[in-house]
Amino acid sequence: MCLGIPGQIIDIVDDANSIAKVNVSGVKRNVSVALVRPEGIAPGDWVLIHVGFAMSKIDEAEAHETMKTLNTMGEVYTDELAMFQSTQI
Repeated sequence: MCLGIPGQIIDIVDDANSIAKVNVSGVKRNVSVALVRPEGIAPGDWVLIHVGFAMSKIDEAEAHETMKTLNTMGEVYTDELAMFQSTQI
């Protein structure tokens, strides 16, 4: 199963290539924000991430609700989080 995981933008680390550092459950990684750049993206914004790409911009309430739901999924969620931890852009 593949999941989208909410993450909060910490910083745009490579503006030219649309790469941002995000925080997902305490794990900080670089992800591509190229798909959500047209919506406007800045530090503090929340995005839904899948395999190293921000797929959509979401609001903070949706991010927290999604995290709550993901945490109830047990191993499926922990496996997806482990994949995020190992993904490098």
